[in-house]
Amino acid sequence: MSPEFFFELSGESKDMPITEVKGCLEAETDSFEIVSKGPGYVVASFDEKYLDSVADRIALSHSIGRYLGEYTPDDISGLSDVELPEGSFAIRAKRFEGMMKDVDSQKLIRNAGALLSKKNDVNLKDPDIVVRMQMCDKVHLYIEDKITETDLLDKRKVAERPFFSPISLHPKYARALINMAAVKRGQTVLDPFCGTGGIVIEAAEMGMKAVASDFDEDMIIGCQENLDFYGLKMHDFDVLDIGDIAERFPDMDAICTDPPYGRSTKTGGEKIEEIYRRAGEVVPKCMKKGHKAGIILPHPLQIEGMELECMFLQRVHGSLTRHYHIFRN
Repeated sequence: MSPEFFFELSGESKDMPITEVKGCLEAETDSFEIVSKGPGYVVASFDEKYLDSVADRIALSHSIGRYLGEYTPDDISGLSDVELPEGSFAIRAKRFEGMMKDVDSQKLIRNAGALLSKKNDVNLKDPDIVVRMQMCDKVHLYIEDKITETDLLDKRKVAERPFFSPISLHPKYARALINMAAVKRGQTVLDPFCGTGGIVIEAAEMGMKAVASDFDEDMIIGCQENLDFYGLKMHDFDVLDIGDIAERFPDMDAICTDPPYGRSTKTGGEKIEEIYRRAGEVVPKCMKKGHKAGIILPHPLQIEGMELECMFLQRVHGSLTRHYHIFRN
């Protein structure tokens, strides 16, 4: 039986981090099971050998670790049966979005520590093991094995690149889009509106064959400049109108894209809605059957011949809400 792992989700979106966890597990493991989920967490069962590869790519989880179980504030006696790895430990508690306000977290930590310290020493300053306590629908405890490298994602954010546009997607969400589409390492992923290359950069960084196209040659040049800056390679690229991508790039494993929107966007004089319509016609023709596309737009979209698996809204500012669509071809 595979061990269970606790994913501490980030709070930016209610459901998007859960779908990202599922996408990562679908892409990286032979098999997995979502054991439970709730406010701010997912518990999943899978072979421990996949933990590193899942943790390396996930963007919307703060940390992942071996699950020690769920308890109520009034009864944590079950912790007496838990065996920690060798070494000293400390417990760090967090309330998810202010839940369990009436519970004394310090008293709970002391009680939990007393049960776990029968075989392990407590070391609050420099522990070998950090036990995380998440207080939400229940009291969940897990060993913190992996922490998301948010600082590395911030180093690749828009303003740090040599060629950028201020409306570009943050690397965290570019990565989450690819993960929700369950793209495996080594597969081809096309961004047909590559712009400055935010999605292409993350795909290449995650070990996929990144393919880029755009109707604006300056964007392709700038995209290549950004990949060079990070020491990454583009698998293939071309200057193309959206209507021509299927002929040039057939049989893609995935399409992940954040098409242009906004008044300042260069569209060659074509109305933006017409570009979206033509993209909807051609995207299914580029992709293998059964594979997924992640598409971000300022409004909901239906694509004939593709199943909309899920859609998530992200408020950006007063006039812009991003709609993250995950389609299956």
